[in-house]
Amino acid sequence: MSVASAQNAKAGDSPYSGLDLQFIGGLWRPGRSNRNAVNLNPFDGSELGRVQLASREDVDAAYTAAKAAQPAWAAVPPAEREAIIRRAVAIFDTRAEEILGWLGRESGSTVIKSHIELDAARTITEYAAGFPGAVKGEMLACEPGMESRVYREPLGVIGIISPWNFPLHLSVRSVAPALALGNAVVLKPASDTPFTGGTLIGKIFEEAGVPPGVMNVVIGSGAEIGDYFVEHEVPAFISFTGSTEVGKRVGQLATGGKFIKRVALELGGNAPLVVLDDADIEAAAGAAVFGRFLHQGQICMSTNRVIVDEKIHDAFVAAVVERAGKLTFGDPLSPATNIGPAINKGQAEGVRAKIAKARAEGAVQVLGQDTEGNQIAPHIFTEVGPHFALAREETFGPVLPIIKARDEAHALELANDTEYGLSSAVYGQNIERAVAFARKIVAGMTHVNAITVADHANAPFGGEKNSGLGRFNGHWILEEFTRPHWVTIHPNGPKFPF
Repeated sequence: MSVASAQNAKAGDSPYSGLDLQFIGGLWRPGRSNRNAVNLNPFDGSELGRVQLASREDVDAAYTAAKAAQPAWAAVPPAEREAIIRRAVAIFDTRAEEILGWLGRESGSTVIKSHIELDAARTITEYAAGFPGAVKGEMLACEPGMESRVYREPLGVIGIISPWNFPLHLSVRSVAPALALGNAVVLKPASDTPFTGGTLIGKIFEEAGVPPGVMNVVIGSGAEIGDYFVEHEVPAFISFTGSTEVGKRVGQLATGGKFIKRVALELGGNAPLVVLDDADIEAAAGAAVFGRFLHQGQICMSTNRVIVDEKIHDAFVAAVVERAGKLTFGDPLSPATNIGPAINKGQAEGVRAKIAKARAEGAVQVLGQDTEGNQIAPHIFTEVGPHFALAREETFGPVLPIIKARDEAHALELANDTEYGLSSAVYGQNIERAVAFARKIVAGMTHVNAITVADHANAPFGGEKNSGLGRFNGHWILEEFTRPHWVTIHPNGPKFPF
């Protein structure tokens, strides 16, 4: 760690010993906005720290530093870049307890969710460590006396905007591959999770040995720096994970502004879990409960609705209610807690409004109780019509609607009746039938006899329709974060007709 970094993380204690949380050009310093933000624990409202926010001048400084540092970083031998990324993996291991604690305090993650997230971030970093040696060029057939080569080059500077629900992993998912491939990075974390989504990541890669300027973190409000971060002339690529509403704005700014850049958008979802008439009811019920209520339902892939064949509907509902009725909610740092708090007051109020609307529209509540503050108990609704808000909108909370399908064809119609297409799942004991059904769902990801929540380092992660553009992970992100560069060689020069 640098001296400035060490001052903010003494002996693994709170990193908020000061306001020097912007990481720009290898230095930790306060932002230059006239605003600061208070970071609150979503469970008990306690203050975790304060951040002097970044201004547009800080965004300029971060992108300038990244642009200046990137060529030398791209020229670092692949084995050396790999070694640095692997050191980051080792830091994830040695500082695991500190990271897990911060995920619980800052993002309201339960113990099990924190472990899932840390493991995902570590795994994607370890996988990305192999990227420097995996980049391949091509030799193309051409006329005699010349060569036609295709090099794969880093894009340059990658701008990353990450969300609050999986702040560590959904930042690292772009940061680690971008760095491994020779790009420089400017990361803007969500305002609700500035440390686990930003500062902590900057410290990890700084400690691993990433040179000054290659990794930068700017923490600022979207209203002040959001558009400017995307429109800026320096970044060649914007990686955005968040809501569809904001993602559309990011896409428009990135491709329709003065400086056109590439973009990857991982946006909202309305993941269906389809339970066919031959499904193992207990197994499907387990998937529905875990897939919906993990991290309070605040996951883009969360099971947003269950579509179940009417032949087994009542038995399935009974199984789900029995399981969900045993879930505990409260302090996310307690290993006994299944459901922690919503990330903030606004999110909690939004979920409560959706619960009230479901009741008003005629859905039947078969499980749920009133709670206060950011804590929301698990709710389950039946008799949900396909036109109800619960069926059409992303709830992003611990609320599970169960929709009855007449038959398999109707179930498929319901599954595809959405503007989203991120993740999905189908349960059925006839595997080939279930796979055939899965392939007809219009989504980027479908899992047979498993939950809708899955993210593998070597598999394409992304959605269709209003769930986004592009793919993360595996060789797909390698192709996103590099560019083909065609170079021809004419040893004797071509002969011209005039």
